[in-house]
Amino acid sequence: MPLLFTRTLFLIRRGKVVHSSNFRRNVTVVSQISEEVSKLLDLKAQLGDDGPPQKFTLKTPKGTRDYSPQQMVIRNRVLDKIITVFKRHGAETIDTPIFELKEVLTGKYGEDSKLIYDLADQGGEILSLRYDLTVPFARFLAMNKISNIKRYQIAKVYRRDNPAMTRGRYREFYQCDFDIAGQYDPMIPDAECVKVATEILSSLELGDFIIKVNHRRLLDGLFEACGIPASSFRAACSSVDKLDKTPWEEVRAEMVGEKKLDPDAVDRLGEYVRMNGGEELADTLLADPKIGGTAAAKEGLQGIKLFLKYCKLFGLSSEISFDLSLARGLDYYTGIIFEAVLLGQFNGETAEDSVANKSKENSAREVGVGSVAGGGRYDNLVGMFDSKGRAVPCVGISIGVERIFSILEANVARQKAASGEVLRTTEVEAFVASAQKNMLTHRMELCRDLWDAGIKVEMSYKQNPKLLAQLQYCEERGIPLALVIGESEVEKGIVKVREVTSRKEEDIPRDSVATEIRKRLPQCS
Repeated sequence: MPLLFTRTLFLIRRGKVVHSSNFRRNVTVVSQISEEVSKLLDLKAQLGDDGPPQKFTLKTPKGTRDYSPQQMVIRNRVLDKIITVFKRHGAETIDTPIFELKEVLTGKYGEDSKLIYDLADQGGEILSLRYDLTVPFARFLAMNKISNIKRYQIAKVYRRDNPAMTRGRYREFYQCDFDIAGQYDPMIPDAECVKVATEILSSLELGDFIIKVNHRRLLDGLFEACGIPASSFRAACSSVDKLDKTPWEEVRAEMVGEKKLDPDAVDRLGEYVRMNGGEELADTLLADPKIGGTAAAKEGLQGIKLFLKYCKLFGLSSEISFDLSLARGLDYYTGIIFEAVLLGQFNGETAEDSVANKSKENSAREVGVGSVAGGGRYDNLVGMFDSKGRAVPCVGISIGVERIFSILEANVARQKAASGEVLRTTEVEAFVASAQKNMLTHRMELCRDLWDAGIKVEMSYKQNPKLLAQLQYCEERGIPLALVIGESEVEKGIVKVREVTSRKEEDIPRDSVATEIRKRLPQCS
């Protein structure tokens, strides 16, 4: 940098002398000056206003993570099981963009709208990253004039939330949604959505869980009966929704202090929102003149009773808890709402340690494992996007797989440490190995024949690899079979098949390798 300045000053001084004696030389000097100034300006642009570039620590953005091959194995197993359940119930799949017009997302999430990621104006459209898969699904239905569909979608969503990475809470994460859209008799699709959730959680073998259910009309009726103004229903709802993680005293303080609700009304509400049970609780509330006499609450309780009846027919009585603390703060819910909570081990604490002799219904709130699925009915959302306001009733469930991944990763790590079992990250069925030098041509030809036959194989990329290193590679990767060839095998037209785990070996004809591999794979897996 100093040298450039020095040289430029020298040229400027020299130009002044030359200017009076030789115009042509002066033009040359001015050109040189311009060139040097351009270099200085380019250098300044490269360095920026803050000087030389600073070193930075490589990391993923806050609230995001990378996934290793081992972690992706677990993730894909989970997603495969979830998709299997979705298909069992007759769902078809769709896909939507990861960003939407901001106006599509605005006003759909209540207080959570502050968590939406807005994007810079890129060509005249104001866009935001999708917050969930439900609102884009409703937009999809309205745009395509679809009134009946049972769909699933698995995709990433984005929330500008405060992440808790150790508890599976991220800013970028997958949701697995199952929704039923259409005009049907009450509570039949709703009960099937809960059935779908129980099948998924059971197939993943995560331990005990509970499905908490409530009704938004019942909540509105409770607020009305307790003296909460209608204009404050949604604010009260978002506070009540925190009861699964926050003690009532703190929730009460928020409602009275921050949201300026009447303390007496809040206290009356507190008597109800801490109740949970089953059909008997619904009957008790219907008999309560203050609650049963409110039209909205009565409608919600009758819906709950019908829903619990259908859940019983689906064999779900032991997994369902009617819980008045469940609120789900999203604005678009209109009817039944539900949430799945794990009761098993999480972060080293077991349900037994936390709840001792408490009932299963009460334990969901006490353990603090957190929600792994949630959903409900949203009958008015599609109509918000339709030019004529035509409504399409919808109900759905969303599986929050990130927390499930965190739990299963911890379980797999413990099992691996205890057993030493290899977690396979590929599906390679056989490894083509050479016992001697100068076998590359024969190895490549054998790989070609097996690939063409649909067998999953690989080989070393070294011309003359050592046999021991090749066999060790098979053991480390969990590859069940090694196909060893040498000069004698080539002369005889055979291949030596070695079971990597048992180390049993057998010679088989070269032209029937693919058939013999298929016979042995079930025994080796």
